[in-house]
Amino acid sequence: MNDNDKNNEQDEKLLTPHDRFFKSTFSNLEVTADFLENYLPEPILKLVDLKTLEIQKDSFVDEKLKEFSSDMLFKTTINQREGYLYFLFEHKSYSDRMVALQLFIYIARIWDQKVNKENDTHIPVVIPMVIYHGKSQWRIGPMLSDLILDYDTLPEEIRQMTPDFRYQLYDLSQFSDEDIKGKVKLAIALSLFRDMPRKRGLEFMDTILNAARALRDLEKEEKGIEYFKICMNYIVKAESGISIDQLDFVIEQLEDTYKEGSEVVMTLAESLREQGRKEIRDIERYEGKRELAVEFATNRLIKKFGFIPDDYRVEITKLNLNSLEMLYYEIDDFKSINDVKKLLPF
Repeated sequence: MNDNDKNNEQDEKLLTPHDRFFKSTFSNLEVTADFLENYLPEPILKLVDLKTLEIQKDSFVDEKLKEFSSDMLFKTTINQREGYLYFLFEHKSYSDRMVALQLFIYIARIWDQKVNKENDTHIPVVIPMVIYHGKSQWRIGPMLSDLILDYDTLPEEIRQMTPDFRYQLYDLSQFSDEDIKGKVKLAIALSLFRDMPRKRGLEFMDTILNAARALRDLEKEEKGIEYFKICMNYIVKAESGISIDQLDFVIEQLEDTYKEGSEVVMTLAESLREQGRKEIRDIERYEGKRELAVEFATNRLIKKFGFIPDDYRVEITKLNLNSLEMLYYEIDDFKSINDVKKLLPF
């Protein structure tokens, strides 16, 4: 495995469930083109040649923001010239006032790369788009100048020397079912992104079953089961609040109508059960060690001092395993039973 492969593997491990699902979905150029056809403003869409879409491997999001944002860059032809479409996917639970500034920095990095790494003599058009799926409505203006106090009152001479641009915003929290357009995979992805922050447990059942039905029908034309696996992994790993019992309900609902989908959910449910069993075993193993450490420490203290005050005995039982081990090894240095108090959570 070369260094690039190792780096890519490490990057993949660092992805959040939201990142992974977003990139898995939009790495399919047909899905990206479907999104652009349905959501780019018509005057812009007329100038973009969707047949020339190419995914770029670069990411421009700051490391400290990668927990909340992910991005994808697409090279294409805009107005018969090389240009770029830049997607910033925001999965914060709130609208971020500084997104316009972050976009400005990311676009500048794209330009810097073109000029300094690829030796271009011109900078390309970059169309910035923000897809937001937080719980609350996005209430921030889509202009960089919205961040400058009293921008509208500045003299024209100053405004001409101040960078400004507008980004295209897609606030999925405000999308109704009718607002969700496009073919099956795109419609499912947007529905999941919209519903994930605001639906829990039973509420999420309809979203899952609707996705299953749509992908079952897609099987007649192309493989939908692989995308259903991607969707279900996202639902389970992104803390949707769905329980194993509710997954069992999905299995029952799909058993007769979408056997392959039922088996996907069954595998996930069994994986969660095994994970739960392991966590229980780990807790039991830890508690067993902790109880034994309580007994050892208590016996050593009694052997050394002849007694333990009742309140000390109660507090010792509350200690975690590390604190108990520390207590055990420091007993030899104690001069009196009162020395125990410095290690107890009074």
